[in-house]
Amino acid sequence: MTAGESGLLDKWNRIYREAGDAIPDPAPVLADNAHLLPKSGLALDLACGLGGSALLLAQRGLETHAWDISPEGIGRLDGYAGRLGLTVHAETLDVVGNPPAEESFDVIVVSRFLDRSLPSFIVKALKPGGLLFYQTFTREKAAGIGPTDPAYLLETNELPRLFGSLRLVFYREEGLIGDLTLGTRNQAFFVGRKD
Repeated sequence: MTAGESGLLDKWNRIYREAGDAIPDPAPVLADNAHLLPKSGLALDLACGLGGSALLLAQRGLETHAWDISPEGIGRLDGYAGRLGLTVHAETLDVVGNPPAEESFDVIVVSRFLDRSLPSFIVKALKPGGLLFYQTFTREKAAGIGPTDPAYLLETNELPRLFGSLRLVFYREEGLIGDLTLGTRNQAFFVGRKD
């Protein structure tokens, strides 16, 4: 592990350690579009953090896996799942160095994480008919939240381009148009299906 990777891991372990005991919410892109989920199948919460999306997937009856580089986040997720009586296969894993295998998941969720080397692996990891739920921060932000490094921020309409081989099911990116105090700002939301 490089010094930069070690510093990043330390940062996320600290953030998750200080997160409090409240059960985390799922990503809005998943919560707002949960009606699209299959009744059964294999699901992955990729770069899951504290695993709010993994918990929702498990509650919906999917066999759920959750991967994150932070052992602190994975440990917290195990605790939340235990409190809720849910089974989540949570694993400490570098998702960039170990992307999911081809045609291994019916559902993949990615929230507030962006590594542009992963989209082709994510698409290949979906089974035919599989769904991708993705949301992360954009460069056009109405509020100063999320990362500031452009490497971790989406360009305008970038998610549909990154996942252009998927059938677009849902997309929302409001940018800096209209009344900036209303709507869903700062992030883009995408649902796509592998045909």
